[in-house]
Amino acid sequence: MKNKLVIEIEAARSTIRPYARKTELSFSPDLSVELDARIYFKWENHQPTGSFKIRGACNKILANLPDCQKKGVISASTGNHGLAVAFVCQQEKLDLTLYVPASISSLKRQKLEATGARLIFVDGTCEQAETQARQEAGSNGQIFVSPYNDEQVVAGQGTCGLEILEDLPEMEEVMVPVGGGGLIGGVAVYLKTLKPAIKITGIEPENSAFIKNSLDRGFLTNDFREKPTIAEAVAGGLEEGAITFDLIRKYVDRVITVKEQAIYQAIRLLFKHHQEKIEGAGALALAGLISYPEIFSGKKVVTVVSGGNLDDRLWRKIVNLKSG
Repeated sequence: MKNKLVIEIEAARSTIRPYARKTELSFSPDLSVELDARIYFKWENHQPTGSFKIRGACNKILANLPDCQKKGVISASTGNHGLAVAFVCQQEKLDLTLYVPASISSLKRQKLEATGARLIFVDGTCEQAETQARQEAGSNGQIFVSPYNDEQVVAGQGTCGLEILEDLPEMEEVMVPVGGGGLIGGVAVYLKTLKPAIKITGIEPENSAFIKNSLDRGFLTNDFREKPTIAEAVAGGLEEGAITFDLIRKYVDRVITVKEQAIYQAIRLLFKHHQEKIEGAGALALAGLISYPEIFSGKKVVTVVSGGNLDDRLWRKIVNLKSG
C-alpha cells in the first residue's frame, strides 16, 4: 500500500512539469569497466537552473500558487535552492524575498539580485537565515519555501526517484548526495516503497558530515566541527526537527562519507568520460563509488548527479589538476 508521501510524489510529477524537466539516465561504459559495476548517471545538472532543486521549489510554489500570488514568496538560500525559487517566481511573476547570510559572495549576490528577488541580509549562518525567513513568513501568512524541511518540497525532489524507477526498474543500488536530505528523502521513500530490495546510499563530504554524525549518535544534532568543502551545496547543518532526518533513518540503507580528494577526482572523471561540468555536491555519488568500490562491485548502480553550478574558473582549474 502506498503511503501519503509516495502519492504526493506521483502527483508532483504533473505539478512540476511546466518548469522541471525529466532528466536523462545514461550508462557509463568506461567507468563501469574501471569500477567493476554497471554505472548509470542521472543528470540533474541538466535542469533549467542547473540542479535538482527546481523540482522541490516548483512543487511547493505551484501547489500553493493562489496564496503565493496574493502575498508573495519567502525563502532562504545563497545557492541552488535560491536560484530555483527565483526562477519559478520569475516565470510566474511572483514577488520573492530571499533571506541570505551577510557574508554571501558578491558573485552570488549579483546572480540573485539579477532575478529581481529582494534580498534580506542576516548576520549569521544559512540555518539562521532560514529560521528568520520561516518566522517572517509565519507572521505574515506567506508561503515559505524551505530548501528541504517541507513535505511538498520533498515530494518534488522525490520525482527524481520516480523517473529512475521508470527508466531502469532493474537497478540494484541508488547513490544520492546528502545535504539537508530533501533529495535522498524523497528518492528513498519512493523507491523503497515500490521496490524494497533496492539499496539506497547517501554520500556526504567528510568535512561536512552532519547526517552521518547524527545517525551515529542516534539523534539529529548540529554538533559537528565542520571544515570547508568543495561540495559547498550540501554544507551546513539541519533545522531542529527536520522531517528529512526521520526519512533517512527509515528508508536509507547507509550513509557514507568521502574525502575532498575523491570529490575532486570525481569532478575530473565526469568531465573526462562524459564532458560534463559538475559541481562538488553533484560529484559526491561518483566519489562514493571511487572510495568504496567493494560495496558496489558487480551491481547495477544509479548515481544521481545533483547539480553543475560551479564557478567556471574554479572548475577549469580542477579538471586540469593532476591531484585533488
